[in-house]
Amino acid sequence: MNLKLIRLMFIAAVIIIVQACGGGDDPDPTPPKTAEQLATEALTGTGTLNWGISGGGSVQRDGTTVTDLYTNFELILNSGSTKTYTSRNNNDLFDNSGSWSFAGTNFDKFILSGTRPVATREISFTRTGDNLRLTFTIPAPGARINGVFAVAGNYTFNLLKK
Repeated sequence: MNLKLIRLMFIAAVIIIVQACGGGDDPDPTPPKTAEQLATEALTGTGTLNWGISGGGSVQRDGTTVTDLYTNFELILNSGSTKTYTSRNNNDLFDNSGSWSFAGTNFDKFILSGTRPVATREISFTRTGDNLRLTFTIPAPGARINGVFAVAGNYTFNLLKK
């Protein structure tokens, strides 16, 4: 066999071995994301996400569709240094703005600040692609808006990423 060919085969073998052993890996690999980081990204993307009903979302209260009461509802969640939110067309169920935080260490529920009926309630969430499902319960005591409109019940908001 030709000595030049043997050298080329040897160099190729060394390159393959070095690559297989991780010789080409990033010297500072990115650490895996925490459960809290993943949950925050599910709600806010890389900073802010706008979720709404327009285009196919829905709202149910105790199994009855009440989407018409929340036409054009939007919930905008921000993950900045202070987690903030804004809501629009909320029919006084949500505050117009405030802060949010996770409820517990499972990072599958969050709580909104404020004084409206949803404020301080644990809101369970599930994100599937561009869909965000929020579920929460408003108990009967204190579940009236302006002393008239009863809002007690089990809610499911099916929101779409805008």
